[in-house]
Amino acid sequence: MTAVTRFRSVVLDCPDARALARFYAGVLGGTPQDDDPEWVVLDVPGGPRLCFQRAEGYTPPEWPRADRNSQQFHLDFDAGSTWEEVEEAEKKVLALGARPLHAADKEDFRVYADPAGHPFCLCRIDPHRRLPVQV
Repeated sequence: MTAVTRFRSVVLDCPDARALARFYAGVLGGTPQDDDPEWVVLDVPGGPRLCFQRAEGYTPPEWPRADRNSQQFHLDFDAGSTWEEVEEAEKKVLALGARPLHAADKEDFRVYADPAGHPFCLCRIDPHRRLPVQV
């Protein structure tokens, strides 16, 4: 299938664009371009561009609710192929300001909220398949 466009960015609404860009720079690397406090761009090394847009009256999603104010989307991050790597990544994202939402023993991911309340997952990934590991 021929592409119609090229992927440019994922844009997250938030109450403080600079603060959320700094959080994701800590998680993924890169340096936020924050000349404008309303719109901040983070060029993620080896990944997609993330943008943060200040939204007046922003209300965070209520994970895992779908009946009102649903998450609409979330970000998945490859945290390694072992639980030790996932646990190390977890310590770092918590220190940056994330909060845990869901951590089940039998699943291949753990769910967190960023400082603005957007859900994201730290996934344990099979390096040979690049898919979540089945336990």
